[in-house]
Amino acid sequence: MTMFRMKTINIDMFFDSPKVLRAADRATRTSLSKAGAFVRTAARSSIRKRKRVSEPGQPPSSHTGLLRRGIMFGYEASRKTVVIGPRRLGGKIGQAPDALEHGGTSVVVSGLRAKRKKRIVRIAARPFMGPAMAQEAPKFAGLWANSVR
Repeated sequence: MTMFRMKTINIDMFFDSPKVLRAADRATRTSLSKAGAFVRTAARSSIRKRKRVSEPGQPPSSHTGLLRRGIMFGYEASRKTVVIGPRRLGGKIGQAPDALEHGGTSVVVSGLRAKRKKRIVRIAARPFMGPAMAQEAPKFAGLWANSVR
């Protein structure tokens, strides 16, 4: 006859251990940062540098490279989330990225400094962030696999 000796542990105390919480936080930060980098890369690669205007429904064309270079991501520790998207560059990117993603209006400034002309243009949706997120989403679950050691 075989005897078994079993030891029970209080699972709440195990998961409240500061060491386990630190490891989980570190794994979350690392995994979310990787996810942000994947989506940023996919969004940047979808924007092609060319002179012609892209078709509505397709990612926008990059004429100056400003939109492409302006796509960033950042981990927000207090909320344990990652924010991905175009950043505002000294007022040069205003409503244009949102108008490109969802469709809408934006102000176009043309001419020399003394004779600047402003006009409002209507922009058909040319999504680039949503499709990048959808493309990379299947990889997200694998980022957490074996991440807490």
